[in-house]
Amino acid sequence: MYIYNAEIHTMEGDAPFLGYIVTEGKKIAKVCKGVPEVIPPDSFDAGGKKLFPGFIDPHSHIGLIGDGMGVEGEDVNEDTDPVTPQLRTIDGINCFDRCFSDAVACGVTTAVTGVGSSNPIGGDFIAVKTHGRCADEMLIRKVGIKFALGENPKSTFSDKDSAPVTRMATAAIIREALFKAKRYLEDKNEAIENDESLPEFDIKSEALIPLLEHKLKAHFHCHRADDIMTAVRISKEFELDYVLVHCTEGHKIADILGREQAAALTGPIICDRGKPELAELTTANAGILSENGVKVAICTDHPEIPVQYLAASAAYCVKAGLSKEEALKALTINAAQIIGIDDRVGSIKAGKDADFAILTKNPFEIPKDELYTCEVAETYVGGQCVFKKI
Repeated sequence: MYIYNAEIHTMEGDAPFLGYIVTEGKKIAKVCKGVPEVIPPDSFDAGGKKLFPGFIDPHSHIGLIGDGMGVEGEDVNEDTDPVTPQLRTIDGINCFDRCFSDAVACGVTTAVTGVGSSNPIGGDFIAVKTHGRCADEMLIRKVGIKFALGENPKSTFSDKDSAPVTRMATAAIIREALFKAKRYLEDKNEAIENDESLPEFDIKSEALIPLLEHKLKAHFHCHRADDIMTAVRISKEFELDYVLVHCTEGHKIADILGREQAAALTGPIICDRGKPELAELTTANAGILSENGVKVAICTDHPEIPVQYLAASAAYCVKAGLSKEEALKALTINAAQIIGIDDRVGSIKAGKDADFAILTKNPFEIPKDELYTCEVAETYVGGQCVFKKI
């Protein structure tokens, strides 16, 4: 299929240009300037509208907290045990949650979703397409293991007569699990090398091994500056590839995080300061982090902020100082690179998934009398039109 007469924003370092893209199956086959010499019958004239890579929400709980379902739809926190890295999001995600439809209607074609932040170690995070009927088909790949620091684990376990009830205990529990996994991996490798019996199977350590082998990233829930630095400290101790999720007080230590070459998923942006950790929440955070060399993406933490307000969240960051160029990156290529899925999504490039959104206006212009926060004309996932504005 050809989509022509579009203002294409590739997010590959090119200036926007009038051109066309060619899709074959679920992939982008060509990205070209100008007008095609021959226009096949199944082509679509974009009418000069803006074509962007499908937006990415790099941290959410979509599909795990059902919209309007109450307790029956909440499968996000297994808070019966502080250490549950073996939990698999794919076993809990509800692909028929109507919020996936909200996502495609506002140009979000990829969402990273997973467990909540009640446990010091909660389970895995996966990247999924926002259109489909089966999580196995929507899955891009598993991308990380969720860790949580600060207020949430403290408040969860303080009423359970169980650790952790302090920040020190939370960090200690994480370290203990990582030490066990490291020793378990060493014992497994030694047994294999010497053709000996393997150690007794440990499902928690097995789940953490990909972190130690740099096949997955550690996603650290951290709001306060001291918790952010604990995430950095633990990651350096165990040589983990890490992502700072929320990073609410990152603006206080932005220069340090820049020197550490950290990456942050900032958000939720447009919410109240509903708990002590959010006291220093500011829409200027993303811009300050970016100016100090931190790679930044913007997330909704859906349903904390509904997924359809992802572009609006970026718009408020722009108003507070983040450049429009960096804001676009934060919704596309930066998010993909931070998560580790930029081989599939995040830019318009031959060989990548044919996921893109066609907008009538700049995504940071909040339209009047619109249900969604950016004017999306059409959204494509895997080369298929999954939303069309009537």
